[in-house]
Amino acid sequence: MEQSLGQESVPGFGSLDKSKVLDVRPLRRLVPLFPSASNNTSFSTPQGAAPFVCVSPAGPFPPGVAPFFPFFISPESQRPLEQNLQTPSGNASFVFNKPISNAVPINSFRTPPSADANGDTRTARRLARSRGQPQSQSGNAEEDGFDGENTRKVGSSRSKFRSQKRTRGGQDINVALPDVDIDAIIDNVLTTYTNTFQQTDGDRESVVYALTSYDLVRRRITQIEEMKERIPGAPRTGRPDLRTGTLFMNKGIRTNAKKRIGAVPGVEVGDIFFFRMELCLVGLHAPTMGGIDYMGVKNSTEEEPLALSIVSSGGYEDSVEDSNVLIYSGQGGNASNDFRRDKEMKDQKLERGNLALEKSLHRGNDVRVIRGLRDVSNPTGKVYVYDGLYKIHESWVDKGKSGCNVFKYKLVRLPGQPEAFNIWKSIEQWKEETTTTRVGLILPDLTSGAENLPVSLVNDVDCEKGPAHFTYISSLQYSKPVNLTESSDGCLCIGGCLPGNSNCSCIKKNGDFLPYTANGLLVNQKSLLHECGPSCQCPPNCRNRVSQSGLKVRLEVFRTKDKGWGLRSLDPIRAGSLLCEYAGQVLNISGVEEMGGDYEDDYIFDATRTCQPLGVLPGDSAETSKAPFPLIISANTDGNVARFMNHSCSPNVLWQPVLRENKNESDLHIAFYAVGHIPPMTELTYDYGMVPQEKAYHRKKVCLCGSIKCRSFFY
Repeated sequence: MEQSLGQESVPGFGSLDKSKVLDVRPLRRLVPLFPSASNNTSFSTPQGAAPFVCVSPAGPFPPGVAPFFPFFISPESQRPLEQNLQTPSGNASFVFNKPISNAVPINSFRTPPSADANGDTRTARRLARSRGQPQSQSGNAEEDGFDGENTRKVGSSRSKFRSQKRTRGGQDINVALPDVDIDAIIDNVLTTYTNTFQQTDGDRESVVYALTSYDLVRRRITQIEEMKERIPGAPRTGRPDLRTGTLFMNKGIRTNAKKRIGAVPGVEVGDIFFFRMELCLVGLHAPTMGGIDYMGVKNSTEEEPLALSIVSSGGYEDSVEDSNVLIYSGQGGNASNDFRRDKEMKDQKLERGNLALEKSLHRGNDVRVIRGLRDVSNPTGKVYVYDGLYKIHESWVDKGKSGCNVFKYKLVRLPGQPEAFNIWKSIEQWKEETTTTRVGLILPDLTSGAENLPVSLVNDVDCEKGPAHFTYISSLQYSKPVNLTESSDGCLCIGGCLPGNSNCSCIKKNGDFLPYTANGLLVNQKSLLHECGPSCQCPPNCRNRVSQSGLKVRLEVFRTKDKGWGLRSLDPIRAGSLLCEYAGQVLNISGVEEMGGDYEDDYIFDATRTCQPLGVLPGDSAETSKAPFPLIISANTDGNVARFMNHSCSPNVLWQPVLRENKNESDLHIAFYAVGHIPPMTELTYDYGMVPQEKAYHRKKVCLCGSIKCRSFFY
């Protein structure tokens, strides 16, 4: 620097030369002084040492202390220090004199993850620009070969074994990363379904497969990345959602790759998505960042762009209150809601997506509309809802909040389509009403407070006033303890189980992985999942106690048209989310057989049945869920919401045996998790499974699920 930064060098307002770089010393060079313990009211400093005081960034400043950018103020505005450092009693405020020998550098604190972690990357790009990181041309660092952390080219996804000892709270923790080959997993996904997978023109099966496989791989990569966070120097592969999408696109694991106007085969109105990449994989909306998707269509003289789909997620000044009408703002210019006044003022131009919308207005073609809504389980995230087909009725130019010209387009929803966004609006109204006027509501809370969230009881089908009486309990009850052959002492993770801790006995039993991601999603289905339990030293909020935390979504028992009572959710459900456990009384097989065919079996869960594994990737262990001993639960007189879940041959829920560590005594439970993303008001079903006919101890029942995979009956 050409001059020192003393008191006399403070520039006045408007005189700052921003082109100069301040020579700021690192924090290790700045030694703060703490108060003397000898006197609670009088403090002294070492000879020659300046006092360490707490001062507002805007001043006033004591002698010898200068303000720094952007908090420059004129020296005349400062009052004497003594006027500002007085306690209520009139004594001088705290002055510190004990130095810290080892100051903590800034780089020891990890930068928090991007708040917009579900695929809407405008915020991430803005942060990257402010930090000086290189920007990809497509807006997607993964697609341009950047890993999002050190700008190296993304190569193999093989995670080599790393191990390092770390200390937490005086406890040694061995951090280990098992060898996982993500590329091999992707190849297995592609190879297994090559014969039935349709890339150009899909169907419902291919769409469900693409979305389910994508999220399974994304959760697996998330699981590995969470382990890498605890190993200094371990290579990172960027955001799991973008990384997984790039792998799928490169391998051709997608459907409806051909762009089209109108409906997309296999995608249903009301389907939900938690990542923009999912929209691309199923052919609903190609751009992973842009809000307007379009393609060139030849007419008699030339090729003109036509709009295919739009995403309205709150980034622009859209009017979204009406469930059948959308006022959509064009792209570009300064129309976005994150507009800053220091930006150059720009009007929107009639080009690219804006031009495509204008051409579609005159051509009259259908436009797909995807609405981005707030995710109740993740305040910084979005849920993307496919709201069906719209037509553009008119367009005009308006002044935006920034004062620039913005193109506006009025889209009206085509009649005769299933409800989507309108359902979300109705649910929000039901939740906000203290005295609801909802048609068919029988009870606002079926559990009478037994659960941490209310479970409503609704019948808008017939005159039935509710199910037969039962006692609501929230967990499983054993009439007598069941001893295990192997001892189970539990883990010693005092602060909670952490990814990659090779000292944790519970992690070892789960194949060296925590079975859940940091936000509580089941990574994949297992034959038996080990959770921490009463014999473990970890706290109740341990990441390996997900099934013990109660309800996380608002469930509802409702009357179906032809299957009696059923269960659904008022909230959107992410793939891998816990729904509930099966509560009731544990029976033994001999007791069930003594009942013969006369017992009420509508509320029986039989863990000895077999069914097709659902939450398992090709190449992973394909074992079906298997309890360590024959477990049969009766929820006839005592049970919870799980007793109302109906059977389906194409279920959206899987059941998972969960063994909680409890010394030598069995603490086995049955937990239910979402197979894929489940929209609100969708019935929740699981596969009741099959038993050999010669061992069947009750009557054959007709299957009413209506699935294309329906096997007509089950035992």
